Amino acid sequence: MARIQFIGLGTMGSPMVTRLTEAGHAVWVTDANPDAVARIVAATGARAWSEPAPPDGIDVLLLMLPNSGVVEAVLGSAEEPGALASAIDPSTVVLDMSSSHPDSTTALAAMLAGRGVALVDAPVSGGPVRAASGELAIMVGGAGDDATWERVRSVLEALGTSITRTGPAGSAHALKALNNLLSVIGIVGAVEVLQVGRKFGLEPGVMLDVINQSTGRNHATQVKLAPQVLDRGWNVGFSLELTVKDVLTALGLAESQGVRVPVSEAAVQVARDALASLSGSPADQSQIAQYLETLNGVSLAR
Repeated sequence: MARIQFIGLGTMGSPMVTRLTEAGHAVWVTDANPDAVARIVAATGARAWSEPAPPDGIDVLLLMLPNSGVVEAVLGSAEEPGALASAIDPSTVVLDMSSSHPDSTTALAAMLAGRGVALVDAPVSGGPVRAASGELAIMVGGAGDDATWERVRSVLEALGTSITRTGPAGSAHALKALNNLLSVIGIVGAVEVLQVGRKFGLEPGVMLDVINQSTGRNHATQVKLAPQVLDRGWNVGFSLELTVKDVLTALGLAESQGVRVPVSEAAVQVARDALASLSGSPADQSQIAQYLETLNGVSLAR
């Protein structure tokens, strides 16, 4: 079993720590919020850690943080390594499971490689429910050689059931951003279709039943819209702010690769407008539909 320092005890991080301790891994937890640390220590038996250097003899330093800015605040940047990065032993793998920017990941991987330390990017898809059940989908970049892969394999297998090696460092973070872009396109398209149908006189629940047996189905129609929009749950467990951050990363990738993405740009603009309209309170990804309801004057409530 692995010895892990786990940094980041948010909506995803806390259930992931629970999974790791249940699998028998030794876990030290670190977070800027001392209450989050106290809760997870009491719930799991993990140990609190607040020193600037990692615990002695750890195998994996696991990051589950909101974005690259926070990752760089913890590790330092490629230009200016922080105290933590400088203290990591080459026997430790840095496992970044955050939704980081692929360019930042690539630069950090190069910086750490210069110190003999491997960085593996392993963002996840599935939300807090699948984090708690250990059924996340995990994309893995930077573990191209079998030796590095074996150093993180048992940790990832405790957290996910679908684990795919995607290529060099940064590739998994790129794929995660692109997946989230496609997800937002699916949400926006599905909500618009349901609104047109409702104006015509169709019931949204009936439309979803048919769509989910037909070629137009997607994750939004199958999982999100009925409980979170039609039944007004407004809680898919992923913030609209982080959604917008990820899809802007994906648009940046498209631009850097010279690929024109007009449909993607339109969907991202809807998400950005939704976030702006809901400023002042934490917004859930599903509230893209709430914004479109206001825009069109068409409610999808049952």
